[in-house]
Amino acid sequence: MKTIRVAVIGAGHLGKIHARIYHQHASAQLVGVCDLNAATAQHGAAEYSTTAYQDYRDLFGRVDAVSIATPTNEHFRIARDFLKHDVHVMVEKPITTTVAEASQLISLARRRRRILQVGHVERFNPAIRSAQRLCKRPLFIECHRLSPYPHRGTDVSVVLDLMIHDIDIILSFVKAPLVDCRASGVKVLSRCEDIANTRLAFGNGTICNLTASRVSNEGLRKIRIFENNSYISIDYAQQKITVYTKRKSAIQRREILVPRREPLADELTSFLGCIRQGKQPVVCGRDAKEALRIALLIMQQIRRHAS
Repeated sequence: MKTIRVAVIGAGHLGKIHARIYHQHASAQLVGVCDLNAATAQHGAAEYSTTAYQDYRDLFGRVDAVSIATPTNEHFRIARDFLKHDVHVMVEKPITTTVAEASQLISLARRRRRILQVGHVERFNPAIRSAQRLCKRPLFIECHRLSPYPHRGTDVSVVLDLMIHDIDIILSFVKAPLVDCRASGVKVLSRCEDIANTRLAFGNGTICNLTASRVSNEGLRKIRIFENNSYISIDYAQQKITVYTKRKSAIQRREILVPRREPLADELTSFLGCIRQGKQPVVCGRDAKEALRIALLIMQQIRRHAS
C-alpha cells in the first residue's frame, strides 16, 4: 500500500513532535505543517523539508490523514471539516470542549467511515500496557500527576490539561459506570484551576482518588492500583512497574522490566496502522467522550463548591 499523506495542524510544542515522527515514519509522507502564525508554520515546515500552510482548508484533497494539535476550542471545527472531506483524524486530548461536539464527531466519522483517534497518549505507555495484563480486579486506585507551572496550556483547567490523562487510564481499567463524584480545586497562578483533587466511585465498588497540579516544585506521574493481597505502582515517566504481593505474613516486592519506548511514536504508528487495516483505534471517540464527560463533571463539582 502507498504511503499515507499526512499533515500536522498546529505547529506548537506538541505539533512539532507529531511532525518529526511522521517525517521519520516509513508509512507516512509529511505533506505539510499548518499554523495560523506564518513564521511558526514556516519554521516547522523547514525543519522537516515540507510545505507550510496557514489555512488548514488548503490541505483538502492533498492529505489522507491529519494530526490536530491546536488549542482545544479549535478541535471540533477543524476535525469536523477534515472528516467531511473524508480525511482520517488524530486529534489531541481533550477531544472537544463539549460532550455534544464529541458526539457529532463520532457520528460523522462513522458515517464517513473514517478513523477518529484521540491523543490520550498514556494508553501507549509501555508500563500501562503491561499493567493492563497484571490487573484483575482493582479495588482502589490512586493517581498523582504533578508538574511545575508550564506557562502554556493554562487557558484550561488542570482537570482538562493533566487529570484527564488519568481519568482515561482509570476508565480503561475499571469497566463499570461512574456513580459518584466529589471534587475540589483552586486557582493559584492562572484564571483556571491549577490544582484539583477528586474522588470517583464506580458501580462495581472501585474507588479512585486523583490529584493533579501544575504548581508543584517537581514533576510526578504515578498511579497505584490496589487489589486483594497486592498492589501495583506505576511510574509513567520512568515507565516502571513495581508489584507488592502478600505471601503469608510477608510482603514480596518485585519490579517488572518494561522496554522503554516513545509513547507518542507508538500512538501515531497505531493511528497509521488503523487507517491501513480499517481497525478500531486504541482510544476511539467514545472513550475520549466519556473521559471528557467525567472531566467536565469534576470541574462542575469544583466550581459549585467554590461559589
